[in-house]
Amino acid sequence: MRFEIMRLDDVDGTAVDSTVVDAASVNRIVQQAAATGQRIYIRPADSSAS
Repeated sequence: MRFEIMRLDDVDGTAVDSTVVDAASVNRIVQQAAATGQRIYIRPADSSAS
């Protein structure tokens, strides 16, 4: 399964950028975001996303 991870703006919470990753990469990205205080939003990716 693939997930879209969006990095959110610290001020207003809008999506700044996004990437699609496989399930195995989600934990690493969440750990990195937690370590730096980065706000992220994770959702299942559309099958057409690349």
